[in-house]
Amino acid sequence: MNIAEMLALIALGYVLKRLIKSEKPFDYLRILVNDVLLALFIFGNVSSKDLAYLLSIKTVFLYVFLVIGISLSTSYLYGRFKLKDDPWAGALMVLSIYPNTAALGFPIASLFLSDITPAILYSTTNSMIVIPIVTFIAAHYSSGGASVRESFLKALKFPPTLANLIALALVIAGIKLPAGIIEPIKTIGWLSIPLLLIYFGSRITLRAFDVRKLLEVGTFRIAIPFAFVFLTLRWARPEVFYSVLVEASMPPAIAANAILAQYRLKAEEAISVTFVLTLLVIGLFIALRFLI
Repeated sequence: MNIAEMLALIALGYVLKRLIKSEKPFDYLRILVNDVLLALFIFGNVSSKDLAYLLSIKTVFLYVFLVIGISLSTSYLYGRFKLKDDPWAGALMVLSIYPNTAALGFPIASLFLSDITPAILYSTTNSMIVIPIVTFIAAHYSSGGASVRESFLKALKFPPTLANLIALALVIAGIKLPAGIIEPIKTIGWLSIPLLLIYFGSRITLRAFDVRKLLEVGTFRIAIPFAFVFLTLRWARPEVFYSVLVEASMPPAIAANAILAQYRLKAEEAISVTFVLTLLVIGLFIALRFLI
């Protein structure tokens, strides 16, 4: 999938949302993509590998923790000393550490690589870690409350995460599924990518847009992780470098905005910033693709 096709699918989602006033079709689309197709896509790609392959890209797993740590610590310090008790401090942290590694990350990674398994592993590992973290942060900075244990268990029950764990277990156990099973799963699962882009387009809004907030989220979510990965991983194998660079530099996830909305924590500002940053990131990687 190329950039033009990605933008066309996002635009299609935007148009469909204006034509279809009901939210139900888009809710069904989200459930189909997140709970079924994305899980199949992840399972098919990961289970088709072997243990030697996973060990060869162990750097990917390391960078998940490094990038989360850098984005979390820098956004926290900025909020602590600059924003004080402003509720935006909590929203900024959530947006900074929860990237859109699937709906946007997978298609962009596919611009550079024919095999995006490292990107898939980065994404699913990242989701397992950040979901309980951002839920706790959102609850802490709002009037609500949340159990970290319950959030973590919910993350483990998320179908794509569960599919990844099962696939990893098969790989570690040395169990190789027949190609006749794996290939159809991968083919059906791939449909998650265009459908995720359509769903993202249906969520677009520019209400409550603030340039300062755009720059803040852009700094901690995109600029700092991009610079860190580019400077420290530039000479790694291409499949590792581009997977980590893309996934670590993605704009905030739609799910991050949903969590902020659940806790009534600056959700409108977050959604508008997410949309603009998404367009900027697409432009950034278009330029990078033409330069290499």
